[in-house]
Amino acid sequence: MADQKVSVYSLSELKNTTDDALPNYLTSLKFKQSHFLTDVRLGLGYSAVAIAGIAFWADHKLGWDATKHWTLLAVVAYFILNGALTYWIWGVEKGKVFTGEINDTLISIASSVNKHKPIYNLRVRYEKQGKKPQQLNISAPFTRWFDSDGFFVATPFQQWLASEIPVIGEADPKKVASSAASIESNKESRKVENAVNDTHVDPQPNGASPLTAARSRKTKKTHS
Repeated sequence: MADQKVSVYSLSELKNTTDDALPNYLTSLKFKQSHFLTDVRLGLGYSAVAIAGIAFWADHKLGWDATKHWTLLAVVAYFILNGALTYWIWGVEKGKVFTGEINDTLISIASSVNKHKPIYNLRVRYEKQGKKPQQLNISAPFTRWFDSDGFFVATPFQQWLASEIPVIGEADPKKVASSAASIESNKESRKVENAVNDTHVDPQPNGASPLTAARSRKTKKTHS
C-alpha cells in the first residue's frame, strides 16, 4: 500500500497517482521506457520560455527602438513553439502515460477519465515483431485499487494490468488472475461502473466520498 494519501473527491489526483504507478510497475518488469515524447514536449516548452526570456532581457538592456524588430520575431517564434507544443500534447501524446518495449514487443498505453465518473480507461497498443499491431480498450473503477481512505493499493492494480494486457501478463505471469477469478472480477467491475453512472465526483450529501458512494450503491443493488 502506498504511503501517500490522495483525495477521493478528486478525479485528477486518483488518475495522476494511477498514471505514476503504471510506468513504475512496467519498468520493474524490465520494460524499457522511451522518453522521446516527454523530451520533445520539454524541449518545445523550454525553448518558448528561453525566447521570451531573451526578448525581455534584450528589451530591458538595449531599449525598444533597438530591439523592436527582434522582439516581433521572438513573439512569432514564441507562438509557433506554443502552437507546436499544444499540437504535440493533444495530437501526438494523446494522454500516453507509457511508451516502451520489452523483448521484441513495442507498447504504448494512454489513459483517460470521463468527467464525474471515477472509471480509469486505458487505450493499449502493442506490436510484436513480424505481427500486426493489436489494440485494447480496457477500463476499471478506481475502487479496485484505492481504498475508501484514498490510499493506493498496488497489487490489485498490477493484477488488473497483467490479466487484461497479454504483454504484461507474459512478463508477470504470477499476477495474472485465473479465468474464473478474472470473470468474477470483471462482473464486479461492471457492477461498480453501473453504480457510478449517476455518481458525480462532488461531495455526497451525507459526506461520503464518490468511491464510498459507488460501493454503497453496488451493495444496495446486490441486495435488491
